[in-house]
Amino acid sequence: MQTKMSRQFGILLLFIIGYGVTFFTLFQEEEKSDANTVSDIGGLMPTKIDQVSKGAEEREIVKTVNEAVQENLKVSIAGKMHSQGGHTYYPGSVVLDMTSYNKVLDLDVEKKTIRVQSGATWNDVQEAANPHGLAVKVMQSQNIFTIGGSLSVNVHGRDIRHGSLIETVNSFRLLKHDGEIITVSRTENEEYFPLVIGGYGLFGVILDVELQLTDDELYEIKTTKLPYEEYSDFFKRKVKGNPDVKMHLARISTAPDTFLKDMYVTDYILSEEQGKMKENNELNEEKGTFVSKFMLGVSREFDWGKNIFWDMQKTYFADKDGDFITRNNAMRSESKFMEYESSKDTDVLQEYFVPVEEFTDYIDDLREALDEEDLNLINITIRYVEENEDAVLSYSKEDMFALVILINQDKSVEGKEDTERIIRKMVDVTLKHRGSYYLPYYSYPSKEQMKKAYHRTEEFFQSKRKLDPNEVFMNHFYEVYGQ
Repeated sequence: MQTKMSRQFGILLLFIIGYGVTFFTLFQEEEKSDANTVSDIGGLMPTKIDQVSKGAEEREIVKTVNEAVQENLKVSIAGKMHSQGGHTYYPGSVVLDMTSYNKVLDLDVEKKTIRVQSGATWNDVQEAANPHGLAVKVMQSQNIFTIGGSLSVNVHGRDIRHGSLIETVNSFRLLKHDGEIITVSRTENEEYFPLVIGGYGLFGVILDVELQLTDDELYEIKTTKLPYEEYSDFFKRKVKGNPDVKMHLARISTAPDTFLKDMYVTDYILSEEQGKMKENNELNEEKGTFVSKFMLGVSREFDWGKNIFWDMQKTYFADKDGDFITRNNAMRSESKFMEYESSKDTDVLQEYFVPVEEFTDYIDDLREALDEEDLNLINITIRYVEENEDAVLSYSKEDMFALVILINQDKSVEGKEDTERIIRKMVDVTLKHRGSYYLPYYSYPSKEQMKKAYHRTEEFFQSKRKLDPNEVFMNHFYEVYGQ
C-alpha cells in the first residue's frame, strides 16, 4: 500500500514534469538596470546613486569618505545588501562596498578571540577558527553575511545560551564622518558602542572588529513535533531548562491545512561522544539544494504546494534524529535555495519578537488577523533570544521568541501598499503582546509603531545628529524614520 509520503512525491514528480519549463522561465527572470542603479536583495527599492566605491585597503576607504565630504555627497555603507529597507544606499550617494575589505587579521587561540576586517564573512571566520577547535558564539543561521553588516543590525541566531551579537564584541575601529579613526569598546569611546552596533551604518564605517569565540562542540540533533499551545512550556522545561541543549530552532506551519497550529522543534544537544569530533568537523559545503529550492517555488504559487512542503520538512528533520553535527556546521545552514529573482514578485522578510509566555495567545491573535487577509506567507522559523538592552535600538526587552517570517509579495504599487497595510496590522498584534519587530527590513511599519517597539528611538536619532552633524552617513532607513 502506497504511503502518504510516497503519494506526495508522486504528485511532486508529475508536477515537475508538467511545470518544469514554466517554473524555470518564470523564476529566473532578471531585472535590467544601469550601472549606477542599485537595490538590495528584495528588489523593491531600486535607487539611482552617484557611484559604487570598492576599497580593499584602509587608505582607499578613508579617501572615499573624505572626497565624498568635500563634494557634499552622502555615503552609504554596503556589505552583502541583505537588509531590505534601503539601509545600504541612498539617492545620489557614494555606496561604499566593503566586501573587498575582508582579511582575517589575528586569531588568538588561547584568548579565543579573532580580529577581522568588516567585509569578511562569517564563512571566513569559520574557516580560520575551525582548524583550531574554535567556533562563533553568535551569528545568523547562514554564514554568507559580512561581519560589519551583522554588527550594524546586531544579529542573533540559534544559540540559546548567548543572546544578540553585541554580547560577543570586544572592540572595533570606526572611521568617523571627519576622517578620524577611533577604537570603540565598552571602556574606550564607549558612547559609540551601543549606537554603532545595531546602528545601521549611520555613525561611521566599521573597519575591523575583535570578536569572542568559543569552543567547537559536537551536538546530537533531536526533533520533536508538537502543537503550538505546548511550545512555550516545552521550551522552558525541555530546552532552556536543559543545560545540554546549546542551540534551538522551531518552525510553525504556514500550510493552509495546519496554518499556525502544527509545529516541530529541532534541538542541538551536547553529545556525550565528543571523541567523534574529528570525524565530523570538516566544514560542510552547500550542495543539493534543487528539491528545497523547487518546493519553495511551488509553495509561492500553490496552497497544495505549501501543504506538501510542510509535510516534507517535518519528515526530513525527523529523519535527522540522532545525527551528529558540530557547532560550526550547525551555523552553516543552506541559503542558496532561498535565492529568487522575478520581475513580478519578490520575497521579503519580517521578524517579530514576543515574550515567551505570550506565544500561544500571540499566535491565536495573529492567526485571526491573517485569516481575513490574502497574504502569501511562505515560512516561519522561530528562534529564542535572551533579554539584552545593551544596544540603544534593542529588540529584546525581555526573553523573547523571534519569529522570522518569509512573505512573497507582488512588486506592483498595489502589491506594496497591500503588504504594508497587512504588515502594520501584524505589528499592531505584536505590540499588543509586549513585542517588538526587527528593523533591517522594508519600512512598512509606521514611525509611531517604531517608537512603541523601541523606546529609545528619539535618543538614537538625536545621537546620530550629534555625532554626525552634517549627516554624512545616510540611507533610506534614516530618511524614513529619523529625519
